[in-house]
Amino acid sequence: MSRKELPEINAGSMADIAFLLLIFFLVTTTMDVDSGISKKLSEKPPEGYVPPVIKKRNIFEININRNNELLVEEEPMKIEDLKEATIKFIDNGGGLGKLIDGVSTGECDYCEGARSTASSDHPNKAIISVQSDRGTKYGMYVEVQNELLKAYSELRNRLSLKKYNMTYTELEQAYKDSNRSDEELKEKVSDIKTSYPQIISDAEPTSAN
Repeated sequence: MSRKELPEINAGSMADIAFLLLIFFLVTTTMDVDSGISKKLSEKPPEGYVPPVIKKRNIFEININRNNELLVEEEPMKIEDLKEATIKFIDNGGGLGKLIDGVSTGECDYCEGARSTASSDHPNKAIISVQSDRGTKYGMYVEVQNELLKAYSELRNRLSLKKYNMTYTELEQAYKDSNRSDEELKEKVSDIKTSYPQIISDAEPTSAN
């Protein structure tokens, strides 16, 4: 009895189909991209540049040690208290200014802080200094930066609402929606940003032993 031959399956086109499917998935699949913290590095100062003298009260020192513990002005602090402490420092408005032709300069007329002479003179002089340790977890560093940005955001929103009847977030979005062509909105956005400029300095990390 003769053996029945099994029909052959033509698999010649399978490679082409697999290749087309591969291309399809590569084109249609999206990949998650990790986003970091946007930072604009300062330019290298020219030779012979002498940095200005900064009053100690205008520097808000934040340290994150190797154990991910937060020290603010050399005192322990919980991360959830950092935003309010930062707002108090930035918005203190302790500078009395100088009289020039009968006009007071340097005084913050929109600040709502305690106006303590032991804290910052003006928001445009208030510097946030963040120093971490090389053993600090990146997640903790990001949490600190987020709280600082929240502080600036809250202050900007408050001032914008008071002056322009809309939050800074809404103001900025309206300017973007105008394709950045509305000059009036541009001036308002610039005004709020100038009133509360984000001055955050990252100090050289300390080395864990």
